[in-house]
Amino acid sequence: MNIILSNHYAGTGKSMEYRPYFMAKRWVRQGHQVTIVLSSFSHLRGDNPDPQGRPFWVEEIDGIRYFWITGPEYQGNGLGRIKNMLSFYRGLSKFEAEITATGKPDAVIASSTYPLEIYPLHKMAQKHNAKLIYEVHDLWPLSPMELGGIPKYHPYIMLMQAAENYCYKHSDSVVSILPNAQEHMIEHGMEPEKFVCIPNGIVKEDWETAETGEPVYGEKLAQYHRDGYFLIGYTGAHGVANALDSYVEAGELLRGKKIKLLLVGQGPERERLMQKIQEMDLSDVVEALPAVKRHEVPGLLEQMDALYVGLQRQPLFRFGVSPNKLMDYMMAAKPVIFAIEAGNDMVADAGCGISIPPEDPVEIARAAQQMAAAPKEEQEAMGRRGQDYILKHHEYDVLSNRFLEVLQNR
Repeated sequence: MNIILSNHYAGTGKSMEYRPYFMAKRWVRQGHQVTIVLSSFSHLRGDNPDPQGRPFWVEEIDGIRYFWITGPEYQGNGLGRIKNMLSFYRGLSKFEAEITATGKPDAVIASSTYPLEIYPLHKMAQKHNAKLIYEVHDLWPLSPMELGGIPKYHPYIMLMQAAENYCYKHSDSVVSILPNAQEHMIEHGMEPEKFVCIPNGIVKEDWETAETGEPVYGEKLAQYHRDGYFLIGYTGAHGVANALDSYVEAGELLRGKKIKLLLVGQGPERERLMQKIQEMDLSDVVEALPAVKRHEVPGLLEQMDALYVGLQRQPLFRFGVSPNKLMDYMMAAKPVIFAIEAGNDMVADAGCGISIPPEDPVEIARAAQQMAAAPKEEQEAMGRRGQDYILKHHEYDVLSNRFLEVLQNR
């Protein structure tokens, strides 16, 4: 097959967003031709390329054809980001001939967070008699409405709502990362049989080829273990949505308990959280460590006794969540404290940890003590159940084949 996957924010395997790369790499291995169309600038990437004055350019990475559309840089969610979106939207139409220069596509995937790209991609699919897939990462415009408080009749929301409805009506299939989003999509015009849930996942190879030798922070964490501490780790973004204040505040309830709460990562909330740890005099219980590289994650998680994931309490999560960090935690075969109120609960499904209400320091401290008090054999059994569940349901070899079945089903 010749597959066109359009994702404004796609990464190249070295930076966010990983999912398009992981899918495409496996399709290429199976003999398919894949073009990922993406913008030259994304706030999610740490390695945005220099367009060097080019309106677009093409390069091959790991057998995948990357078609870069030059877009303006921006910060935050203001006018600059909207201009960046519009530049990508226009580029899909303007450079359609160049995007499809390798031959007639068999499938066209609209995979950006926002739904506007459906219009030029629908035309592309019609022109080449290709199957059109709409892939949903977040529900737009519901996300900016519920998380950002933008009213229903704001012109921007109305524009996005019209595009979302168009997606459900004109796509041949709708692939959703969110497991409980079907009802919302049906309300906006999707025929029920179009819905397929293909969640986020993990790459088994990352764990099979993990670096040996001294792991990151190895001596520090080994000393904590020698001193008798039970280590609970959080790894990933330090943002508002991650609700890390309650994690830090739980430290006050764990003084003298031989439990340490560790935060590893970066993000806009990191400096404030570090200041909060100091102000609450919690440095002997809660410690913030700098972010590690992706290839160092398996070695880092291996040194933890348990892992924590949490999110703010948001009505939007009723459609389900699929946190990448949770996949890593479960693949690491560690028990998990899951502090998310959502339409799904992978930790409960797998039996690999303790599920608690979100944003509740008392519950976090209680779960931490319960986990630390559990026999080592029980902790290991929880971890194994999580790993088995992930390999069965969320490994990218499995997920990419499921997606390919959608593409091939005419």
